[in-house]
Amino acid sequence: MLDFDQLNFKELITVSLVLFSVIDILGSIPIIIDLRKKAGGSLHSGKATLVSGVLMGLFLFYGELILSFLGLDVISFSIAGSIIIFLIGMEMVLGIRLFRDNYDAKTSSIVPLAFPLIAGAGTMTTLISLRAQYAMINVIVGVVINLLVVYVILKTSGWIEKRLGVAGANILRKVFGIVLLAIAIKLFQNAIGFNKLG
Repeated sequence: MLDFDQLNFKELITVSLVLFSVIDILGSIPIIIDLRKKAGGSLHSGKATLVSGVLMGLFLFYGELILSFLGLDVISFSIAGSIIIFLIGMEMVLGIRLFRDNYDAKTSSIVPLAFPLIAGAGTMTTLISLRAQYAMINVIVGVVINLLVVYVILKTSGWIEKRLGVAGANILRKVFGIVLLAIAIKLFQNAIGFNKLG
């Protein structure tokens, strides 16, 4: 049962920023444009957003059950998630490529757009890390906010690319990379703190 009394603006902003940075939909605009060209000029933005939301929801609500089945605890997964978030932040700040994916545009609205581009391993890991440290209602609302942003950006990716430009996109990516590094360190510290208390 969701407790709306736990809805906290500060937590909501943090959760939303973490997910926005990990999903990195702005940084994915060149890939989205390329996929749209390969798909004949149209991507099903609504379908991609809906599938992403379902995947994220399943992992958010049943992620702990999956971890339990694998013999893992949430704190360990949270620490692993903070390390992945840190590495993604390093990619964004330094302009390097640590994670590589092979994309096939034949089924572009679902693969790779919904998975793994939007709801990939980094997003899934981040969701469990966030759930371990923030109220569920704030994580859910943060997911919904990000899905709305994803939908709008998918719909207007061509227009955004023209207005933002390559330099603008790079600056934005680096700024969010620094934010992500700081948040990853905070998540790691919190997970270690919870582990000591436990």
